[in-house]
Amino acid sequence: MQIAKDTVVQFHYTLFDADGQVETSRDHEPVLYLHGQPGLLEGLVEAMEGRKAGDSFTVELPVDKAYGPVQPDATQKVQIKHLQGARKWKPGMLAIVQTEQGPRQVTVVKVGLSQAVVDTNHPLAGRDLKFDVEILSVRAATEEELAHGHAHGEGGHQH
Repeated sequence: MQIAKDTVVQFHYTLFDADGQVETSRDHEPVLYLHGQPGLLEGLVEAMEGRKAGDSFTVELPVDKAYGPVQPDATQKVQIKHLQGARKWKPGMLAIVQTEQGPRQVTVVKVGLSQAVVDTNHPLAGRDLKFDVEILSVRAATEEELAHGHAHGEGGHQH
């Protein structure tokens, strides 16, 4: 089966930037996602379209197809109690903040007594990226997955 809208795809990836390897899914469970729903980078989704289980490929994403350019005015003050991921914060640390759009990763810029200044740019913003991808499986989505808008099962969303 080929990857197309409303298929569930399970894959491993290794992500690189100009400095080398950034992360890999091979250290844990493969990624599971519902093709055609938000959640993956647009350029990665486009590169997967039409592929099938067993395919391995490399895709290079320029900044505009990855996390976009760095926005210089993307800092804001946040109450420290709203930062998730550590007990004591220092500049350069990554934190999670709950927003109306869901959890968002931010970088701590400055820490005060009760507030922190955070950079809301994605940590990989402003970088060209390269993904090495291995498609492990492709299947039709279930009615429940389509209704919920995401994949279920190992590596996907559990209810």
